[in-house]
Amino acid sequence: MLEPFPFVKVIPVQWGDQDAIKHVNNVVYFRWFECARINYFEGIEGYEMLYASNLGAILASITCDFRNQLRYPDTVHVGSRVTKIGNSSLQMSHQVISEKHAIVAAEATSTIVVFNYETNSSCRVPDTVRETIARVEGREFDD
Repeated sequence: MLEPFPFVKVIPVQWGDQDAIKHVNNVVYFRWFECARINYFEGIEGYEMLYASNLGAILASITCDFRNQLRYPDTVHVGSRVTKIGNSSLQMSHQVISEKHAIVAAEATSTIVVFNYETNSSCRVPDTVRETIARVEGREFDD
């Protein structure tokens, strides 16, 4: 199910991830997406490329569609990929798969903006980051 995702983060569901309804609380999914996003950028050494230019990657928006409930015990596999590279932003797609049930539990789309801390504003995605993502994703991106 996660073949189109070049990076997959495996995360055990914790008992404390559940809420009073005894399913994984919606807030937990957003932490999983964060872990998966960090895993992606660490995997491509994206943070090093950005930090070298005093830039950062800031989450601008995220949406999530919940498909199936999850409960403890389980392990999730969270796939991440870049689906679009704009002038100053990246769009990422994430998918959460239950290992126990082999089903899609949730899907998310996030927008990450490249941010210049000196000018306190967004800036163009560096060419080194663009090229690395294109190589990892196995395709070219248009602005």
